[in-house]
Amino acid sequence: MRHFSLFLFLLTGILQAQVQSPSEFLGYEIGSQFSRHSDVVRYFEHVAQNSDLVTYQEYGRTNERRPLTYAVVTSKANHGNIENIRTANLAQAGIGTSSTTADKAIVWLSYNVHGNEASSTEASMVTLYELITTKKAWLENTVVIIDPCINPDGRDRYANWFNQVASTPYDPSQVASEHNEPWPGGRPNHYLFDLNRDWAWATQVESRARLKVYNKWLPHVHVDFHEQGINEPYYFAPAAEPFHEIISDWQRDFQTQIGQNHARYFDQEGWLFFTRERFDLLYPSYGDTYPTYMGAIGMTYEQAGHGRAGLGINTDEGYELTLFDRVAHHHTTGLSTVEISSKTASKINSEFAKFFDNRNLKYKSYVLQGTQDNLAALATLLDRHEITYGFSTNGKASGFSYTNNGQGSMNYDLAMVVHTDQPKGKMVKVLFEPDAKLSTPLTYDITAWSLPHAYGLDAIASTTKVTTNSGNPFSKVINQQRMIAPGYIVTWNSMNDAKFLAGLLKAGIKVRFTEKPMTNSGQTFDRGSLIITKSDNKTNKSFVDDLYKIAASHGRKLVPATSSFSKEGPDFGSPEIKLINPPKIALLKGEGTSSLSYGATWYYFEQNLEYPVTSIEANRIGRVNLDQFDIIIIPNGYYGSVLNDGTMSSIKDFVRSGGKVIATGNALNSFAGQSGFSLKRNTSSGEDKKEDKKENLTPYADREEASVTNFITGSIFKTIVDPTHPMAFGYGDTYYSLKLGSSAYKYLDNGFNVAYIGENPTNVSGFAGDAAKNRLPKSLVFGEERMGRGSIIYMADDPLFRAFWQNGKLFFANAVFFTNNNKFRI
Repeated sequence: MRHFSLFLFLLTGILQAQVQSPSEFLGYEIGSQFSRHSDVVRYFEHVAQNSDLVTYQEYGRTNERRPLTYAVVTSKANHGNIENIRTANLAQAGIGTSSTTADKAIVWLSYNVHGNEASSTEASMVTLYELITTKKAWLENTVVIIDPCINPDGRDRYANWFNQVASTPYDPSQVASEHNEPWPGGRPNHYLFDLNRDWAWATQVESRARLKVYNKWLPHVHVDFHEQGINEPYYFAPAAEPFHEIISDWQRDFQTQIGQNHARYFDQEGWLFFTRERFDLLYPSYGDTYPTYMGAIGMTYEQAGHGRAGLGINTDEGYELTLFDRVAHHHTTGLSTVEISSKTASKINSEFAKFFDNRNLKYKSYVLQGTQDNLAALATLLDRHEITYGFSTNGKASGFSYTNNGQGSMNYDLAMVVHTDQPKGKMVKVLFEPDAKLSTPLTYDITAWSLPHAYGLDAIASTTKVTTNSGNPFSKVINQQRMIAPGYIVTWNSMNDAKFLAGLLKAGIKVRFTEKPMTNSGQTFDRGSLIITKSDNKTNKSFVDDLYKIAASHGRKLVPATSSFSKEGPDFGSPEIKLINPPKIALLKGEGTSSLSYGATWYYFEQNLEYPVTSIEANRIGRVNLDQFDIIIIPNGYYGSVLNDGTMSSIKDFVRSGGKVIATGNALNSFAGQSGFSLKRNTSSGEDKKEDKKENLTPYADREEASVTNFITGSIFKTIVDPTHPMAFGYGDTYYSLKLGSSAYKYLDNGFNVAYIGENPTNVSGFAGDAAKNRLPKSLVFGEERMGRGSIIYMADDPLFRAFWQNGKLFFANAVFFTNNNKFRI
């Protein structure tokens, strides 16, 4: 027996010896260079193959086909019971049932959401190795989930660039090229989205794949590892104010306990850190807030470095910050988080269960009505978060009216109802609440995101539970009876209609739209309705078959017209029913352009609209033959030297000859006040008169807080819409716009003010400082200025921001396809 025990001891030692450290496996010391994503995957696979404490699997693929992966790290016994551990945890959140008692702490460590904050993925490998070697005792009552790289595309963009340009040995001088990334940098993903702002909106493939796994676990603690400026040492919990009101006292307190545990290790090493500053817990789409609203202790850890630091850089404080340092710090906080979670596992579980008691939430139901497409789009988002909803027919709801911005009621034939008495009820409150409470306006991101406004829905927040009495009403039109007709009509009121139009144009089918309401074939059709005529497409022998096939693939209902003669309104041959020119579109990128705005626009065309667009470098626009395009899109950005006098002259010539320019956000500054353009900045009366300027005697300590009077931090404003203008087809006379900053522009004297803020601005949600609001009366939101045969479209508020403001996307489609787009350029 002694010999057999010795044999088992030796065998265990041999098996453990097969697990190599990251440095042994990769052949270089961690911190001496940046690992490519494929090397990180190979190391995690190696550990999983040689350790019974680790399982490792793929949960998705990026746009550039890199694997998204996660490891589950826990004791051998826990692995043998892992499904019971997982379901027991969900049961205490009210999801399913379990006969097993939930007593294990579940900790999720997310690394490298921003690709050029690359030290954390290096730290993930070291952390994994130490957990299964020297820290195995913690795993007895703890399950650690490690996502080594949330953003593989961005990471490899950064790592590959750095490995190409870095000196050998590296150059720590701040001015060295290896510390200055080219546009767009490695921070975002393939479509240049900030994945740390996409947790709630789930627009990107990485986020959607991750949520499927996250919802299977609902961890108790979630850490998002980041990097910040090179002169800011390290940030960890507790977070800064404002905290959202649903965050529990326990969540606040345990953040402090975790921070104190980290501080103990940092103090031992003499490492500097700070807490309770900058990084608040309000905006719901972060990697710390989203988990928090799902019951976890969600935290951001920020290490000095970012994309500038490389392998080593001289800081302004006179010391060299190395990748070795950065890895060590993230490694330490990762282990410290697991340690205190293991020690507090019982308390973590009991408090986690308490979080899901939603009886004290003020609103019990959110009742929403609107177009079926917009309701279906919202349903898709809720499905991704596994938030349940139902439907009610022929009813009335009373409570807070999002339309009235106060108490009111709503009659409905069909409404979606989302209750808060469900496991994720607190997240429902956060996403649907009319206006989030702020303990301070000094926040790190936008302060408004209310989903009813984002999806263009009328809504009531009810303090009583509204009964649902209907099944899912969404039915996709797949098979329609094929009919030969003089023409076919399709209504226009959603992005689904715009996507259908794009599909028709790509297929070579000619399409018209009506600029006036019409009654035909027993139905009334509003402005913007599409008309596809037999006359326009008579050379296409398979026209009818192609049309019905495309309509079915987009779920669109065709109304065959019995005649081209309309009972009321224009006939099919009327000048008011205009042929759509399939536009050739150029999209500026690069120097001066906001990478995020370019990425959102690029994503809009490729993924939302599915219509081709040609990206060109902004600094080449003066050397490009613009005649090959019909539309030039200028995303948000600061174009200064790019849009110089010579370039602007070329743009004017382009527009006069029938071209169209669509400018968004800060790109409008390149046109405001410039010769030949009617756009002008809107200022408050105090800014226009020097004698009104007050002396700046604000105390130094109060200046940051005093400055918020000039800020609009992502607030929702009610705007007035001209629904007769082609850019507003599909909308009513009101639109709720997400205003991202305090820039404001006057009404156009020579042009069309399509959406605008009136004399008394209505701020329905989010923070807006008084000085900033003073600039908003009588200000433009969306407008068109004619120049020669062409147009310039001004979008002061970017409707494509982060791809989540669903209700704004049709404005952009209208600008592309309808607005002054009825004639071919000459």
